[in-house]
Amino acid sequence: MIFKHRQLDNGLTIIGENHPQAQTTAMGFFVRTGSRDETPEISGVSHFLEHMIFKGTDSLNWQQVNEAFDGIGAKFNAFTGEENTVYYAAVLPEFLPDVARLWSQLMRPSLREDDFNIEKNVILQEIAMYKDMPQFDVLDQARALHFGSHPCGNSTLGTEQTIGDLKVEQMRDYFSRRYAPNNLVAACCGNLEFDRFCDLIESICGHWKPAQADRSLSFFEGTRQRRHLQKDTLARHHICLISPMVSMQDPRRFAASLLGMIIGDDSGSRYFWSLVDPAVAEAASMQAETMDGIGAMYSYICCEPAVAPRVAEIIKGIFSDLSCNGVQEKEVTAAKNKVLSALTLKSEQPMGRLFGLGFNWVYSRLYRTLADDIAAVRAITVDDVNQLIAEFSPGQFSCLSMGPDVQENPLF
Repeated sequence: MIFKHRQLDNGLTIIGENHPQAQTTAMGFFVRTGSRDETPEISGVSHFLEHMIFKGTDSLNWQQVNEAFDGIGAKFNAFTGEENTVYYAAVLPEFLPDVARLWSQLMRPSLREDDFNIEKNVILQEIAMYKDMPQFDVLDQARALHFGSHPCGNSTLGTEQTIGDLKVEQMRDYFSRRYAPNNLVAACCGNLEFDRFCDLIESICGHWKPAQADRSLSFFEGTRQRRHLQKDTLARHHICLISPMVSMQDPRRFAASLLGMIIGDDSGSRYFWSLVDPAVAEAASMQAETMDGIGAMYSYICCEPAVAPRVAEIIKGIFSDLSCNGVQEKEVTAAKNKVLSALTLKSEQPMGRLFGLGFNWVYSRLYRTLADDIAAVRAITVDDVNQLIAEFSPGQFSCLSMGPDVQENPLF
């Protein structure tokens, strides 16, 4: 593997990892913007804007965009989160210039008002759809509860109110600030000619003007509040727990991922053996989310309303044992093997490798090989994981639950 990077005069960074033996090539634009960069008045604009990118440019309409991707056999998509919006595609190596040219053009969309008004209804339908999916709704509302006024609590989708009131001029203003070239990374991975890739990106994007695209960074412990929402339409009790954790820039993020697996992996974890395997809960999981200057541990549990108090007692016991006794060597070893398998399998294809390549540069301006990540995971000790438990107290969490019952007293 050969890594190269180039920064254009306007601040746009281009990175590439060449795998000469790869049979495909993946590329994408990583835009350092998401819901945490929005004000309350434009909540949901980042995700809405992601949809609008596919509506086309001044020279390409939405149908021509789809035909262009389809014509080269691209596997393409995009996603928006709290901190990043990513546009990506995988193609055969000979079509890299075509897909790179297409994405580069789409990074300067027309944002036509007619398209905006039509797509607004699509976004409103998507908000309604996710409200009918309690496993997503509980996470969204728990994040708002945990982060309080911190911008990481902003909803990615926004609300019916904010999307309904949003004006195309507000989106255009947000786009001009957040999609500035100095806030973008163009990444490519697989069988590629890096210099040719760079020259093409520069020919299309080199004249874009930079802009101020700052982000306020601050660590936040979380509110540790508890709240229950009664929803008569639900048949199950849905619980989300959130506690603070290390950031993406912290080298202990690998230990945090191991801790999440030990507690809440879908097999062999403490949640699994205590809740899922004995059929006390239908689902119970935990994972670490490391972000820009901040992080969090998320747990999701689904169970019958009648057993929710029992589930709460079991979870209290799990965290009490963690606080008193920490984790065991065999648990850390098993978690390491799971993480290493996932890392390796994901990296066997350029598309899987692309996201690690891009996000490492977005967050830390670092290039990390697969070997670097494997070495970092292998180096983690039981003491490393137990120190995280002692410092961040995952048993001290914010909790939001929802279910059909009236619950006067919080579960925890």
